[in-house]
Amino acid sequence: MKRLADFFYETAALYPDQTAIWCDNETITYKELADLVSQYSNFLLNSGVVYRDHIGIPMNNSITSVALILAAANLGVGLVPINPTLPLSAIKTAFAKADVKHLIARRAFFEQCEKSGGLHVDGISICMDSEYEGTQLLQNAKKMSTERPVIKEVTGDETLIITMTSGSTGSPKPINLTQNNKYLRAMAHINLYGITRDDKILAATPLYHSLAERLVIIPLLIGGTSVLLPRFTPNIWLDCVKEQRVTFTIAVSAQLNQIAAFLSSPNKLEIDSLRCVVSSSALLEPHIKNVLIEKLHCDFHEMYGTSEVSTVTSINFKEAINKKQSVGRPLPEADVVILRDNGEQCSIGEIGEIACKTTLMCNGYYGMEETFSSAMQNGYFKTGDMGYLDEDGYLYFSGRKKELIITGGINVYPIDVEKCVLELSEVSECAAFAYPDERLGEVVALAIVTKEGRELNKRTVQIHCARNLADFQQPHKIFFLDELPKNAMGKVVKSKLMEYIKIHSEI
Repeated sequence: MKRLADFFYETAALYPDQTAIWCDNETITYKELADLVSQYSNFLLNSGVVYRDHIGIPMNNSITSVALILAAANLGVGLVPINPTLPLSAIKTAFAKADVKHLIARRAFFEQCEKSGGLHVDGISICMDSEYEGTQLLQNAKKMSTERPVIKEVTGDETLIITMTSGSTGSPKPINLTQNNKYLRAMAHINLYGITRDDKILAATPLYHSLAERLVIIPLLIGGTSVLLPRFTPNIWLDCVKEQRVTFTIAVSAQLNQIAAFLSSPNKLEIDSLRCVVSSSALLEPHIKNVLIEKLHCDFHEMYGTSEVSTVTSINFKEAINKKQSVGRPLPEADVVILRDNGEQCSIGEIGEIACKTTLMCNGYYGMEETFSSAMQNGYFKTGDMGYLDEDGYLYFSGRKKELIITGGINVYPIDVEKCVLELSEVSECAAFAYPDERLGEVVALAIVTKEGRELNKRTVQIHCARNLADFQQPHKIFFLDELPKNAMGKVVKSKLMEYIKIHSEI
């Protein structure tokens, strides 16, 4: 198999004057990007970075970041992208787990680290935007040769990205993604969604997450244009789509919720360039899907997957309009089964743990082989998500296994309660979670955010739930909050709800 960098350089040679990336009103052609990747490669080699080293990088969305990903692929080096807003203690833990040797960051990051006690790496430190004591300046790479250095040891099996899980636990696991993983995932999506070099592909999530990395790699393999959004708001997203004539994107559901609300307002924009939008990360409410299908005038898909296994299922709602509660059928690369706690397969319609066998599987958890092995059963990765398959092979998502509420020995799936509460027009978003109880072990609790300018009381919620939910699903505790705690991808972090409520609400 060719190496990832080989595909990029070949594409750059075919379409040298084509725009490779647009980001924040800056553009770079394929020829210019190839030269920059070569310069970064030569600079890293000259600075002492060697084959299979790991570089920590608090990642922002920029042309520089994309060029560094490609340079790492070219050298057989691994990157450990991290959210720069994380506490220093969390960054230190992640870098230790991933065997980070070198560091590339902005001056503000180095300054913040110094104020917080420092961040030591055994290798070199490179500052991306200005001179800083004890670091090398990345801008000096512009003095290097634009001739591509070829490292003969590189096969494609090397770690390219180590990304941390963004699940509900406080101890993220380092997901090891090789160059071949990234290539196969990109090609699977190119084939699934019919992506061509005529597409302009928008990445609007952070580049330290595998979704955005995939969205910038896809066009660079086939000669398309990557449109990289440095920050997200619904109006910035819509303006970008309109002005840059974006044709394809995968967006997280939290973004699409905001976009749908904006499109329903008097300030709506007419969008006519999109041919396909894919929703990921969490389920969208049916009325949100309807708004997006109507207003964006394009094919609308929803997908299910995890960072470990990539995309597992996909559904086009124009083709399967009667399956709007589903997250689709498995990709050609994937096989899905539903497992009981004893490891047996569930019957059709029976809720259990979603498990997947796929050629897009990651290379395990870096340095945590036993942990990854324990999540496998007969070649299937147990996702920790709950769901069921219908008679047509469509998958339905029921929530995280660890978020299951067991009240008096009966299982309550938070998503069922949340769907009910979201029917109230005053509710903007909500989260059902387990609350400790001496008699039942735990009971259903609700955290609710109301829409701006709307009022809602506990009694109204209780009456609605009493009419539409079973006795064991009834919320015993209801809290009203200004917002829910979320991670960088917009997912609600339920493990932090109790702590968050203690600070922001009266218990």
